[in-house]
Amino acid sequence: MDVQITINLLLVALMIIATAFFVGAEFAILKVRMSRIDQLISEGNKKALRAKEVANNLDYYLSACQLGITVTALILGALGEPTVERLLHPVFEYFALSEAVATALSYAIALGIVTFLHVVIGELAPKTLAIQYAERMTLLLAPPLYWFGKIMNPFIWVMNGSARLLLKMFKVEPAGHEEAHSEEELKLIMAESFQSGEINQTELTYLKNIFAFDDRMVKNIMIPREQIVAVDKSISGEDFFSIMEEVEFTRYPVMEGGNIDRLYGYVNTKELLTSMAAGRQPEPETFVHKMPSFTETTPIQKVLTKMQQNRTHMAIVTGADGKTTAGLVTMEDILEEIVGEISDESIDPELA
Repeated sequence: MDVQITINLLLVALMIIATAFFVGAEFAILKVRMSRIDQLISEGNKKALRAKEVANNLDYYLSACQLGITVTALILGALGEPTVERLLHPVFEYFALSEAVATALSYAIALGIVTFLHVVIGELAPKTLAIQYAERMTLLLAPPLYWFGKIMNPFIWVMNGSARLLLKMFKVEPAGHEEAHSEEELKLIMAESFQSGEINQTELTYLKNIFAFDDRMVKNIMIPREQIVAVDKSISGEDFFSIMEEVEFTRYPVMEGGNIDRLYGYVNTKELLTSMAAGRQPEPETFVHKMPSFTETTPIQKVLTKMQQNRTHMAIVTGADGKTTAGLVTMEDILEEIVGEISDESIDPELA
């Protein structure tokens, strides 16, 4: 084998490796999760910094990958026929083939071999690796892709500019590569993640509950009026403790004049008992916390936000007129919409 054939074969191998690099880099930066890259950066991974820079400038570096793939494919095409012709020249001479036939066979054989190597080794294999190991491939390939992009900047700039001008001729504005998913698409992703084992049944249930959260109103989760156990504002400590022995709740709504439609706050029994343990003999009224009020049709999400702002654990639910008490809602009721039923250890299971 002469020197020229050896050089050509080495160049063919190099071009196939280069193609694999550009294809792998292209699919990896498209597939990698930015949240994971940010996590690696917070952990001090220096390669992740370069990976983020590449992934954040996706349009530019995808153009770099396309330039690399195109150039390597052209070089492979140019090297293929003469290399095969030189390798098979003794065979053509043995069979006394004419120059025209030898040339045609060289092109055909070169096309078959180069296409096979280019597709299998240069494209399919790196594409599969990039999809399955997007994070590792991105960290590995982003640094050399970054420097390739720097070196080839003038060519990439000209190509991107030309492409934009061509699109403007047809009144098409170039779109970015930012990707957003609809709620239905996210639900499909969740289901696929569960089927592939990426998330478990509990996590899937939580995510589904979160999507359903905004669609529900407070009337769907409130404690109905007839089940409310309220105490009067003027109740004595002795009577209050009698109610606590009968119905063991952590918080009791407080009403005025024995009228359930005049609820205005609640008493936290833990605060009351703590004060008593310290040697004080307070009246329940001194521990009343104000409660916000919402109509039955208020979205749960709005109720949660307001209760968080007020730092309260209980709220009044009224009818459409805003005056009649329809029920109560607690922070626990809201959280159960996401995580499922929460057992209160302070409540006797027989009374729950």
